[in-house]
Amino acid sequence: MKETIDVVLINPGDRKQVYQDLGTELAAIEPPFWIAVIAAYLRNCGFGVRVIDANAENITPDETAAIVRECDPHVAAVIVYGSHPSASTQNMTIAGNICTALKENTAARVAIGGLHPSALPERTLREEDVDFVIEGEGPLTLRALLTEIKSGGDFRKAPGLWYFGGKEARSTRKAPLIKDLDEVLPLAAWDLLPMDKYRAHNWHCFDDIEDREPYGAIYTSLGCPYSCVFCCINAPFGKPGIRYRSPELVVKEIGALVRDYSVKNLKIADELFILNEAHYMSISELIIKNGFDLNIWAYARVDTINFDNLKTLKRAGVNWLGLGIESASTVVRDGADKRMRRKDIAEVVRRIQDAGIRVGANYIFGLPDDTTETMRETLSLALELNTEWANFYSAMAYPGSRLYDIAVKDRWPLPDQWHGYSQHSYETLPLPTKYISAAEVLKFRDEAFHRYFENPAYLSMIEGKFGKKVREHIVSMTKVRLRRRLLEGRDLAAV
Repeated sequence: MKETIDVVLINPGDRKQVYQDLGTELAAIEPPFWIAVIAAYLRNCGFGVRVIDANAENITPDETAAIVRECDPHVAAVIVYGSHPSASTQNMTIAGNICTALKENTAARVAIGGLHPSALPERTLREEDVDFVIEGEGPLTLRALLTEIKSGGDFRKAPGLWYFGGKEARSTRKAPLIKDLDEVLPLAAWDLLPMDKYRAHNWHCFDDIEDREPYGAIYTSLGCPYSCVFCCINAPFGKPGIRYRSPELVVKEIGALVRDYSVKNLKIADELFILNEAHYMSISELIIKNGFDLNIWAYARVDTINFDNLKTLKRAGVNWLGLGIESASTVVRDGADKRMRRKDIAEVVRRIQDAGIRVGANYIFGLPDDTTETMRETLSLALELNTEWANFYSAMAYPGSRLYDIAVKDRWPLPDQWHGYSQHSYETLPLPTKYISAAEVLKFRDEAFHRYFENPAYLSMIEGKFGKKVREHIVSMTKVRLRRRLLEGRDLAAV
């Protein structure tokens, strides 16, 4: 007897469009935990669920629609979430194409949800070929929507829903924030994902560059208590704040990944894992108690690191911490609501490294108060710190961030296609600053990337820590040059 499918959850993605040639081998292919955990919750509520990871399977919108048509669900929901502030909007182009294919080729009602749709719900409803936009976290809205549709009831009873009433865009009351994360974020439905398709970031596996698969990614918390001007991570939640899954459930989930899928490489996707000491230390101690052999990376802030805990984190398998340094300039950082001193940054980085944990430093060029000189200071700091990895970003006004609200109010130029919000796409368009153009920011960012990763001091450090093979990998990586529409035909000064 054929299984009845009530809802198909779809993870959109177009690696070529978003990453250009970096998407072929260098970029990670991350399992969509948020979709997998929604699937588990709905399945626990008695619904028949299917997941299509169109990104990992590398299939077209028409191929995705063909699978949905075969499933014949009540609802096909495209969830544009991602586990990084930049990971949602950049996928809206392909998400929209999938929605159109679903409307043209299936009988399912089409919904779209996630970070970007939550940030711009009415605009998303008007622009995309969908029946519903889900504003907010999603699980409670989807449960109510499916309940009403299956019973022949009124879908307008579902909270957090946008829809058309005639030609008028309408919305229901907002869905409440999830109170019990252990109930609504149970063990994810990993069995519904193509677990053999996922691979870790190249740098995450510098200790064994050939061992990037399998790969897992989980949340231990939702949200962030901070309000950085450039960040949109809290858009689905409506306000800053953080809620936690229990350490016991988190480690049970890790155990399932280890036991059932042989996962060693693990990303803790929380916006800020190293914050609540009781939470992250309990998880670390339970991992050690269970004897799991893991290679974990997670996010921290310079001002949330407790040096006394670093050895325990390392024993638990936390081999990488991502730090949001952003800028070397106090003026620029303060304008972005990140108040840290340069000497504090250097001290924290060294203490982390002394504990045997590698550092992935994150820098942003083109924040509102940036000048060419302050960007040079930031690059100088990056070269001085010489961390095992560094991400260089151009400032973007992501929908859901305060920077986006400012950009719209002041009519700053924004990308004309959603994938133009990708840091690595051909169509990318960062923000100008008060003093320099968007083209100058992007040129600086791209040249800074090559200055850093082609720096002899960096390559020497990498070879000393990880061996010649990883050095050669880095050299090969820097041969990839991103094409940029914004820079074509322009003669701009180099870094």
